[in-house]
Amino acid sequence: MTTHRFDELIHAPTRLSIVSLLAATEWAEFKFVRDTVGLSDSALSKQLTTLEEAGYVEIRKAFIGKRPRTSVKLTRTGRNAFSGHVAALQQIVARSGENIAFDR
Repeated sequence: MTTHRFDELIHAPTRLSIVSLLAATEWAEFKFVRDTVGLSDSALSKQLTTLEEAGYVEIRKAFIGKRPRTSVKLTRTGRNAFSGHVAALQQIVARSGENIAFDR
């Protein structure tokens, strides 16, 4: 069961973009995430490290031939946190819609 909880870590716009992108994939290559979200290598690396420390993403480093390849995926914890965050946002929006309806 997913807890509907607003997650400050995920809510930051850059991390929200990263997590929502990863929620739609199994594994994503670093370059794909970087280009889709529009970050520099160092900025993405910093955000992924923050998410990894929270247990929200898993980072896999491998070599294809002699070229390094970094991939990332949401962990189960990350998926649950994202689902809970989205549900919490939906509840906030639903409440504001109810308030607007009563104001008419």
